Amino acid sequence: MTIQPGDRLPECTLTTPSKDGPQAVSTSELFKGKTVALFAVPGAFTPTCSARHLPGFKDKKDELKARGIDQIACLSVNDAFVMQAWGESQGVDGGEILMLADGNGEFTRKLGLELDASKFGMGERSQRYSMIVEDGVVKTLNVEEGGEFKVSSAEHLLTQL
Repeated sequence: MTIQPGDRLPECTLTTPSKDGPQAVSTSELFKGKTVALFAVPGAFTPTCSARHLPGFKDKKDELKARGIDQIACLSVNDAFVMQAWGESQGVDGGEILMLADGNGEFTRKLGLELDASKFGMGERSQRYSMIVEDGVVKTLNVEEGGEFKVSSAEHLLTQL
């Protein structure tokens, strides 16, 4: 079952890149006491994710923070090394957007937002979505229809703040 607004995020351990190597972070720690704009992409370095999704959040980071977002986080079913390289290639390695790796897809499955991308040779990935999370509770959830990029954009999320 897919997570819904009003639901608490499931407990899970994600990995984030750091200068000291991959660091484990629990979802309860990550979202505690903060308002987080979380967006997920099917894959780092993929066309829409690299050309529009991540750059949109980078471009709108100041507006999101001005409207009460404490942290912006990008999640993908990739490993922390890939997320670090992608963040660096996109110019977001300074911590302005927290790059989160859900390497085994555990968090994504717990959310009910997995995507079977086997026909593209990518295995199980995350659907494209965005959400606003307040103190670990989902306030808004925007899941894209297959192949779309509309409701998960930073611009759309701004209309919900």
